Amino acid sequence: MKKLGGILAVLLALSGQVLAQTYPSRQIHVLEPLAAASAVDVVTRLLADKVGQSLGQSLFVDNQPGAAGLLGMRAGAKSAPDGYTIMAVNDSIVTVLPNMRTDAGYDPRTDFVPISLLAKLRWVLIANPDFPANTVPEFVAYAKAHPGTIDFGSGGQGSPQHLAMELFMRAADIKLTHVPYRGVTPAFTDLISGHIPVMFIALPAPLPFLADKKVKILGFAESKRLPTLPDVPTIAEQGYPGFEFIAWAAWMAPKGTPKPIIDRLNAEVKKAVADPAINKQLVELGYGPVASTPDELRDVIVKDFDEKAALIKAANIHAD
Repeated sequence: MKKLGGILAVLLALSGQVLAQTYPSRQIHVLEPLAAASAVDVVTRLLADKVGQSLGQSLFVDNQPGAAGLLGMRAGAKSAPDGYTIMAVNDSIVTVLPNMRTDAGYDPRTDFVPISLLAKLRWVLIANPDFPANTVPEFVAYAKAHPGTIDFGSGGQGSPQHLAMELFMRAADIKLTHVPYRGVTPAFTDLISGHIPVMFIALPAPLPFLADKKVKILGFAESKRLPTLPDVPTIAEQGYPGFEFIAWAAWMAPKGTPKPIIDRLNAEVKKAVADPAINKQLVELGYGPVASTPDELRDVIVKDFDEKAALIKAANIHAD
């Protein structure tokens, strides 16, 4: 039996090597349970082009944002684990939704195989130009003078925009009114139009609107200022030391996807993220480019899953 087991191990290793050498032989489907032009979509399309060129096969990015991403994640979990369907995701879909929904239909820790992180998504607190506050202290003072009367928008119940503001409301001891939208794009559109005054959002969404003063940034949600926005102070330096909200984008694959394929995709993602032209473009758009090993991404998912569970419970956030 030991001899048979050894032969099987050798055969599996050889088949894995052959698989890695022949993969891919056709187009790869990148299933993205998020809207087009979202922060994850922008970085995914940049990297998909580069990875596709290196692999010699195109990567087709397919946006499926239905039901806050649940439909796309469920479809991805049921896809064939052959390397021809991979998932482009953010931390919210991976670690928040399953904590909010008993009917989520997937467990990110067991139903998917990590490929790599792509980038940190950097967040800013923004406001409509007509909103009377121009800084975080002014915003907090105004909110305390008008408790519960200031609306903030988000991409939906439990969305990262929602969670970021929940964290800030606790840090600043203020009370705002949540207005959930069906996606971040309509929320951001309503902020520009003046229907809602404030929200958190990931870069690069607000950048094209700064020059025309259609939106203003009150603070940056990391510990240090962003080099590409040096005049934007952090929320931490405006009176809330330690305040940060950092999200991430990543690629994953259905459970059972062979390790040689995962390793090949991981190597290609690392090459793409390290490419000087791609890296420069991501930084200019406000991303923090960062690839990882599959194991490192798995650790991030497990840690973030537990942390988001605690926040959701503390903030009493329920699914729509």
